[in-house]
Amino acid sequence: MASNKGIEEKAVQATIVGLLAAVAALLLGAVSREELDFAKVELLCASSVITAFLAAFALGMLMVCIVIGARKLGINPDNIATPLAASLGDLVTLSILAFVSSFFYKHRDSRHLTLLVCIGFTALTPVWVLIAKQNPPIVKILKFGWFPIILAMVISSFGGLILNKTISKPQFKGMAVFTPIICGVGGNLVAIQTSRISTYLHTWSTPGVLPLGMKKFWPNPCSTFCTSEINSMSARVLLFLVVPGHLIFFCVIYLVEGHSVPNSKTFVVFYLLAGLIQVTILLYLAEVMVRLTWHHALDPDNHCIPYLTGLGDLLGTGLLALCFLVSWVLRSEAELVGISEPVSGPPQ
Repeated sequence: MASNKGIEEKAVQATIVGLLAAVAALLLGAVSREELDFAKVELLCASSVITAFLAAFALGMLMVCIVIGARKLGINPDNIATPLAASLGDLVTLSILAFVSSFFYKHRDSRHLTLLVCIGFTALTPVWVLIAKQNPPIVKILKFGWFPIILAMVISSFGGLILNKTISKPQFKGMAVFTPIICGVGGNLVAIQTSRISTYLHTWSTPGVLPLGMKKFWPNPCSTFCTSEINSMSARVLLFLVVPGHLIFFCVIYLVEGHSVPNSKTFVVFYLLAGLIQVTILLYLAEVMVRLTWHHALDPDNHCIPYLTGLGDLLGTGLLALCFLVSWVLRSEAELVGISEPVSGPPQ
């Protein structure tokens, strides 16, 4: 019964956040000086709300099954459920969004359809709230779980704005292919670490009380990666996965996309360095944020993971754009030096 209540809580958040996501997209379009069409606004809002609702419902049911199955098999759910939720979230959401938006676009002449969808889902929100209120833990999430999700959406939107400003320029050719990879890898790894630290605190402490070795809110970065403590060991393992993981993804992208993506050694080095910097920053921030939220008796899973995945998107997109820019500048300078060098002919 508790899992059903969790689905109702996700339905409330999905409906509201879906509308807010559409508004955020419209605001970003206004910043980019795109013309607003009321028909497109309706289509965007309807597609966003339905996509958020269906994705939240499907992923919520899937996560409940995965966690229960992992516990029965004696596997730590943090190692399975968290990365699956992060990776499948993008895949499922984009797939549903493509299907729903295509359907509404084909029926764009029926303008009342999209408007009715928006009104209908908004009207159902009080029903989901009433059902969710029957479970006290869900009520707490409904009261205090909005700010992390909304702020994470805003932070992630800045990464989308960077992508929107750079994707059409020739020096950033291929950036759209690498963006989901670097953002997904960073988000998955930091979500795993956050869940592991949260599980550790739930096991060995009580909310509001930090263990003896975690009293400092701003720990030394070396203690995050270089000690024999269990959370430090898991951070090192996750950090060591960055380079081989990105190399595998890079090879797959190059085999699929061919010469439409940069493949110089300089770009590969900068790309791997950007991935390491992104994950290092995120893992350290995970340690800091989990301690702060636990000190205030808040659940780190609900309050830290949205922030960190949003920051992962922003850091990943920004560092990736910097990689493309630096590689393009170095390549341009090399070509310029090659052109300006005099060609020495054979000795007379």
